[in-house]
Amino acid sequence: MEDGRFMQSMLLDFYGDLLTDKQRECFSLYYNEDLSLSEIAEQRGISRQGVWDNIRHAEAALREIEEKTGLIARFEHTKAELFALKERLSGLAETPEISSAVQKIDELIASL
Repeated sequence: MEDGRFMQSMLLDFYGDLLTDKQRECFSLYYNEDLSLSEIAEQRGISRQGVWDNIRHAEAALREIEEKTGLIARFEHTKAELFALKERLSGLAETPEISSAVQKIDELIASL
């Protein structure tokens, strides 16, 4: 699994409801809103260490859930396969059936 803010945001999107409210809020403010520990601490009325602990516990919980479920990995795999299928179909002669299939793939990709 890749690291970075994008992956952290995906973990939060997929599994954020499984965190405590404090963990979810601190994690979101840190990774999605790009606030510093000090800014979050001031906003939440807790110490920087408290913010840090919430973020680290949330990270550990989210990674553990992804390791067990693999939902993000499957999501990424499915998305890549749809793009590859679309490319293969786009390389074939244009027919109404192929156009319809490409349109359906586009709809599936957009719904992800």
